This record gives sequence, structure tokens and C-alpha cells, in this order.
Amino acid sequence: MPSSPRLRRTAASVLAAATVLGALSACSSGSKSSDAGSGGTTTISFMQIMISGTQKSTLTSLTNAFQQANPNIKVNLEFQPDYGTLHAKETAGVAAHNPPTIGQVYESWAADFAKSQVILPVTQYAGSDNPAGLTDFYQGVQKDLRLPDGKLWMWPFNKSVQVLFYNQDMLQAKGQSAPTTWDQFATAAKAVSTDGVTGISVDPGTTASPGGGTNMFQALCAANGTPDFAPDGTPQLNSPAAVQALSYLADLKKSGALAVGTNYPGETALGAKKGAFDLSSAAGYYFENQAVGGKFTLGTEVLPAGSTGKPSNIISGTNIAMFASASKAQQAAAWKYMQFLASASSQAQWSSTTGYLPVTPKALDQMGDFLAKNPYMKTAAAALDYAIAQPAYPWVAKAEGEEVVALQKVLEQGADPQSAANAAQQAAVADQKASQ
Repeated sequence: MPSSPRLRRTAASVLAAATVLGALSACSSGSKSSDAGSGGTTTISFMQIMISGTQKSTLTSLTNAFQQANPNIKVNLEFQPDYGTLHAKETAGVAAHNPPTIGQVYESWAADFAKSQVILPVTQYAGSDNPAGLTDFYQGVQKDLRLPDGKLWMWPFNKSVQVLFYNQDMLQAKGQSAPTTWDQFATAAKAVSTDGVTGISVDPGTTASPGGGTNMFQALCAANGTPDFAPDGTPQLNSPAAVQALSYLADLKKSGALAVGTNYPGETALGAKKGAFDLSSAAGYYFENQAVGGKFTLGTEVLPAGSTGKPSNIISGTNIAMFASASKAQQAAAWKYMQFLASASSQAQWSSTTGYLPVTPKALDQMGDFLAKNPYMKTAAAALDYAIAQPAYPWVAKAEGEEVVALQKVLEQGADPQSAANAAQQAAVADQKASQ
């Protein structure tokens, strides 16, 4: 997964170090006990992938500001090139009893780390399961910080949701408006699919790296009332909602309103005025805008509602976890830094420069100039109240690859949606059993 803020989550990232992690046993007393340097300074390390562009410069700026306000704390930023490498380095560090103090984690990574007792629950270093600042976060963000055991294991860092980008001029020319339901989306996509224009282009991705087409399938499942995975991680890939989602996409393809491509085909087609819509991460707004280049008015909307009539969305991005080898002094210092990064003022700066969504609505009050130029941010951030992340179980990432296969069968080979869904469900259940 590239380190850009597009946030295309990959199964490869989640599984990169599964073999090593599976061999770990509880090792809560690592070698990072010598934390006091000269002058009583406590040194902590933060391993993450913000290695380039505004992500690196903003994280560095925020960290410098934190250190100036807390001269007795030194933060070493350990940059990694991508999520797969990050996961492997964190896992290898744990195995060698030398992990970072804190690290960026996906939910499923945290679940594995927690099972092996190599990260700490927030209660242990914050003194509460409901620490100051928690209730300030969007509801979906608050829920995403807990693992299936109900405990608070993480603190938020970089978050986004799925957004529908569209050519507003093209829709208006065909008498269409921004869709608020998926039925309206299909009508609009078909209406604009003439004269070399295709409503939307998607990339299902690969089994190792699901793409935007898979995100669209997942969004449709949730909008139809049954997410692709139950809260306990059970695959639901052949539910009526899933079959309906595959049939919906197949109908768009048959009608000439959907094309299959690779390497962000929706963004490319939208920018070339060969497509009317693209479904992507809100944090990808910069790239969408770059592709459009001012050729037309770029519209943004939260995802349409489905048959349930209720809004739904998918949280993407990572949280921060603290590794169990941290000394008491490091725990206190790292917790202070984690709270600083998630504060309204830090999040306002972070969101305004990187495109990630602020994890607290209080940050929006400090983003007036940015919001005036980028009104999409407020709309997208509001979806964090109801958006959910994929369940934090190790098999979910691999099972997402079965969704890719189903999409490829239906959209590229013309397979029957029900048959493709049944095959995906069977494979996903096998993935679940193999991981338990």
C-alpha cells in the first residue's frame, strides 16, 4: 500500500507478518527499560509510514511542537515505506524484544498483538477505560478503538471514509442530480453513459490487494442491510444483501454504465471526462482534484443510502497502540504524545494539510479557511459518526480476497452472482476456520 493518503487498505499489509506473529508468546517485558537520558529526558519512538509529502512534514512539525512544549520528552519518528513493511517491522521488533514504544496499527494487527499480550490496553497507561478526550471523538471512531473483547486498546491517528466524487456539470447536462440512494445512482450512471462516457470505472483489485471495486461491493452490502462480515467476523458473502450487491454491479456493467480497470481507473476516467463518478477515500480528494484539474466542477457526496434507507460507510485508516515493553515513564510520555496528536488543534492542522479526516468534530471549528475552500471535509467527517471498520479478526483480510474473486467472476467473466457469492462464502469460511 503506498504511503499516500488514498488509504487503499490491502490484505497483503495485514498478512505480511502473520507467520512471525503466530509464533509469538506473551512477552510483556521487553528490553526498552532504559528510557531516561541526560537531564532526565524520556525518549519514546513512534513507528509509522508518514514518510513523504505533507504527511511527513506535518507529523514532524506537530512532533516538534510537542517536544517544545514538553522538553523532557524526546520523540523518535521511525518512518517505514508502506504498511506491509510497518507490520513486519513491528512484529519483528516484538519477537526481538525491541519494538517501538508506540506504532501505527490496523485493527486486526492490534487484535493479534493483544492476543499475544505484546500491546497494552489504554486503561493501563491512561488509568481509565474512558479517558479524557474519548467522548470528543466521532462515534464511529470511538467504537473503532475497541477490540472484540470490549476493551479500549488503541487511540486514533489517521482516519477516512468512502466518498462519491462526480462530474457535476455532466450530471446537470443529463438532467441528473447528485444521488442520495443507490437506485438514483444507477439511474444517473446509466443516463450519462453515452458518447464514450461510462458512469463509473472500478478496480476489484487482487486477492492480495483489494481495490476500489471491492470497497463499492462492501458499501452496497452494508447499505442493503447486511455487511460482508458480522461483528464477530463471520463471513456473510452470500447473504441476500451480498447477492443483491453483485447483481446490482452486474446490471451496471451489462448496461454499459460500469467498466473494470486497474490503477485507479475511476479517478483517471473522471479526470479525462470519460467517467461521471468515482468512489474513493475522502483522503483521496487531493488526487481527484489533481486529475480533474479544474476542467469541471468536482462534486462530493457521502455514500448513497440503500434499501434500509439508513446511511452507511466504511472507516479506513489506522490507530496507535502502545507496546508492552514500554517502561512506566515511557508509557506516561507516549500517552501524552498520543493525546496531543488526537487533540482538536493537532487534528485541525493534520487534516488541513494531509486530507485525512479529523477524528473529533471540535477540530472543524479551527478549520474555517480550509473548509471554505474544501466543503467536502465537513460532510465526509460527519460520516465518521456512523461508519464502521471491518471486524478486527485475522481472517477478515484474507477473506476480503474472496470478495475480489467473486467480483472478477461476475464483472469480467459474466458469472451468476449467486454462484459467485456461494463460492466466495465457502472460501471465506475456510479462511476463518484455518485462522482460528
